Amino acid sequence: MRTHYYCLVRLASHLRANSRLWIGRRLFAIPSVLAFTAFLCLSSGWAASQSRNSDLERLLKQGQAALDADDFTAAVSAYEQASQIAPENLAVNRGLVLSYLQSGRLPEAVALGTKAVARWPNDAALQHWLGLAYFKQKMSAPALEALRRSEGLDASQFGIHFDIALVLLSDQQYSPAAAELEKAIKLNPSDALPHLLLGRAYQNSNRTLKAIEQFQTALRLDPNLPLGHYHLGFAYASLGRDSEAIIEYKKEVTRSPDNPDVLYQLGHSLLEIGDWQSASTYLRKASELDPKNADASYDLGKALLLAGDAGAAITALNHSIELNPANASAHYQLSRALEKSGRKEEAHQERERFAELKKAQPQSGGMASGRSQ
Repeated sequence: MRTHYYCLVRLASHLRANSRLWIGRRLFAIPSVLAFTAFLCLSSGWAASQSRNSDLERLLKQGQAALDADDFTAAVSAYEQASQIAPENLAVNRGLVLSYLQSGRLPEAVALGTKAVARWPNDAALQHWLGLAYFKQKMSAPALEALRRSEGLDASQFGIHFDIALVLLSDQQYSPAAAELEKAIKLNPSDALPHLLLGRAYQNSNRTLKAIEQFQTALRLDPNLPLGHYHLGFAYASLGRDSEAIIEYKKEVTRSPDNPDVLYQLGHSLLEIGDWQSASTYLRKASELDPKNADASYDLGKALLLAGDAGAAITALNHSIELNPANASAHYQLSRALEKSGRKEEAHQERERFAELKKAQPQSGGMASGRSQ
């Protein structure tokens, strides 16, 4: 715009300076001068425009290459320079929002994304990335709104359904999350991760048999899928199929030997089938890795007591009670361990505490359901 304005000023100035030419040579001299001056202006404007377009194309290529290489700082730099040249260019705005998002500059991603979707409300990609920026800032409601708008504009994109499901899972909305994952899988059935997450959504909405099918499918697609065997084992255990659960947990332990959740669940299932020695080994390690897990300490105490080590059981159960004083079962098991150690008065106190807590607990009934993850 500045170049064209400058040329027009020069043209007007030239006419004013040479107005006398209209008198004697109106048909020849003035048209010739005007044509030549206009040609110079248009040539200058065209050259400047070409230069800007060339710079813009170069910066867009640089930005995309940086995104492809996960060099998000370089991507931001390229797209910010491009924005100086063409702030109203859709490709520039898309690239800059995505670069801010990927580089963790979330407030800037939200600010620019909000402005961009106001300018291009029917652009599914901008709505999608704005939703992700909100989600990464733990703002689920606006994230879901933006992602739903993106879905409405283009429901053919796997990533939109997948990301909506992630937001819903984070809000523990398991049934609608399952619906979105089902859509995602129809679009890309060979991706293992959506099957895994769909299994989790089914597991947490009491559809455990369907969850098992999804976990098995995920592992067929990717036998090394992180936590795939863990989730399948958890589903088996929730149905009381502890022997099958143990097989899956042991497979996961070979991949994640220091994951306290995997170790705890393996120890719990071993305890359930009566293998107290093996259970103690895994539960002890789980408690060491995650000393704030009251359930692991409780199960460890119970396993040690059953294995005949009342002294070590007392230590583990006391630790569990410190973490969760309201667990009536821990007080009961502690009373048994104290009794076996000859500490009858303390055992009596723990039994009384157990009775108090049990009485205060609401009675539960109805159909049993699968465990949640």
